[in-house]
This record gives sequence, structure tokens and C-alpha cells, in this order.
Amino acid sequence: MARTLVTGGNGFVGSALVRLLAERGDDLRLTVRRRSRLDHLAGIDYDPVECDVTDRAAVRRAMRGVDRVFHVASLVSLRAADSERLFEINVGGTRTVLAEALRAGVERVVYTSSVAAIGPAERGRTADERQIFTAGHLGIPYVNSKHEAEVEAMRLAAQGLPLVVVNPTAVFGWGDVYGNATSIVRRFLLGRIPAYAGGALNIVDVEDVARGHLLADEQGQVGERYILGNRNYTLDRLFADLARLSGVEAPPLKLAPGVALRLAQALEAGPGRPAITSQEVRVASAWWTYRNTKAKRELGWTTSPHEDAVEATVAWYLEHEADRLARSRRTQPVQWKVAAGALRAVQGFADAASRLWPLTE
Repeated sequence: MARTLVTGGNGFVGSALVRLLAERGDDLRLTVRRRSRLDHLAGIDYDPVECDVTDRAAVRRAMRGVDRVFHVASLVSLRAADSERLFEINVGGTRTVLAEALRAGVERVVYTSSVAAIGPAERGRTADERQIFTAGHLGIPYVNSKHEAEVEAMRLAAQGLPLVVVNPTAVFGWGDVYGNATSIVRRFLLGRIPAYAGGALNIVDVEDVARGHLLADEQGQVGERYILGNRNYTLDRLFADLARLSGVEAPPLKLAPGVALRLAQALEAGPGRPAITSQEVRVASAWWTYRNTKAKRELGWTTSPHEDAVEATVAWYLEHEADRLARSRRTQPVQWKVAAGALRAVQGFADAASRLWPLTE
């Protein structure tokens, strides 16, 4: 029986992976911290070891006698205040865990990266694993930290680490107890997205991602990365689906990226915690749209119906935050609807004017 170490096994993706590894019969060791929530791992037999991924001595102890490693732990944040911590955990922690795995001579490592390490596609198009990373100019610390972490991982693979990388897209589904991966759905249900920019994202179910990890372990080629994604959604389509499933009215105000960015900057300059940050606008304006051809071809990976992930996410929040959601408004404020109507009227006039009096050189 393989002794398998999982970092971040109590998280959204990690706990789904741990359940599948337990079903596979692995002898599980999970890194935990004092404040880790472990109730959703009830019924699973595992050896907990207290370990912060940035603590080399603790990681080395956790790695003793291990055959396989799944490094899932990471920090996800789009708040500027977390920039230093993002690089500490996502880059430094990954370097430490994978370097110790190389030192311990493990048989296989599966590293959970992200499509953030690949960067967004051109508007209206999709990207794959071959895309060159050019997203540094966006100035998003989370994106840059995941890219740098993957660079570190591949550097260790070149030194002999038997590494396979998986790049999940936006992970939805049942059981996001920390509310990080699916925060866009929670904010929608609470009526906290009054306006949005015209971006797009790829959504995949957490159970599909967990199965992708096992297939990467069993079938993946060392030194390769695999996008684990499913359906590409524009934000227009996603919000329409969320409205249909929940009965909460979709945001009425769609802003041009430049306008949305200036609004976020104004909110950041004001007192208190801003409703939206400039980093979130830059992310929401981009096209995080991808193809999963390589994972299907080389891993034999398949995906569940794309509607299931969205429906399961809504159902999770309706069940686990029913009281709070019941107190939130289900319609959008009138002032936002008026602003949206005015904006559409201005845009319609501008479009008509451009057709009647086209600009010439």
C-alpha cells in the first residue's frame, strides 16, 4: 500500500482528492495546521501531521517514509494586502515541499498549479498548455505567484523530481467550506455584485478535478502539465444561469473594463474595505478560457455535465447559508437599474453615431 502525503487535504479540492485516494486504498498522511477545519474529512482514515508548508523542518518530517506526494496547499487571494503572503506560501511553500520530495526520493509528485500560471487567453479565444505566460503586466500578485511557483516546480523536475502538474480552472461544486474557490457564487447570492466587467472563465466540477489528479498520478508524463477545465462561460451567461437557479436577480450594470477599473480605484481610495478591488476588476475583465484536449487525450480524463457544477454550488450555499441568504435582497437596487439603462442608452447612441458618421483617418 502506497504511503501518500497530501498538503492542503482539508481544502475544497484537497478534501475531494483525499476521498478518492482513500477509496483507492492509499495509506494517507495529511498536513494540518492548528486552525484547520477537518470535520468534512470525517470517516476517512488518515495520519495527521502538523505542518506549515513554509516550515522546512516540518515538511521534512512529514515526508519521511512517503512514496507519493500531492501538493495541493496554496493561498488564493485578490487583495493587495496579501501579496507578500501569496509569494511566501505559493512560491516558497511549493519550493520547500517539492525540494524535500526530491530529497526524500519519492516515486511521484502531483502538483496542483492553476490556469493562472498559464494566463488568460486572447479575448474571444481559448488557451492551452502551450501558451507563453504574458500576464505579468496585469500586476495581479496571485497570478504571478502561481506562475513563479510552477517555474520552481519545473526547475526541480529538471533536477530529477518525478513531477506532473495539473492546472485546474475555476473550481465549482459541492462543499467549499472556506468559500474561496466559489466566492463569486456566494457574492452573487448575497447581492454583492451590483456591476461587472465583460470577462469570461472556465468552470469545472471539483469531483472532476479530483479524478484528474489521480489520472495525472497514474497516467501523466513527468515534466508535463495538464489543464483540468470544462465549460467556458462569459460572465453574462454565468450570471444568467445563477439567476435562473437561485431566483436572485442578475447584476444589471455591465461596465467597460476601463470604467470598472476607475470605479474600483475610487473605492480603494475611500474608507473601509472596498466592495471590489482593482485586482478583481483586472481578473474579471480577462478571458480565462481554455481547452482540455491534452488531459482528455493523454490522461483519459472525462468531465461531468457542465451544468452540474454550477447547480451543485448554488445548492451548497442555499443549504449551508440559508438564513443569511434569506435575509439578503433578491432584486437589484433601483439606482443600479437606472444607471444600467442610462449606460445602454449612451452606448446605443454612440453605436448609431459611429455607423452614421464613421471615423476616418
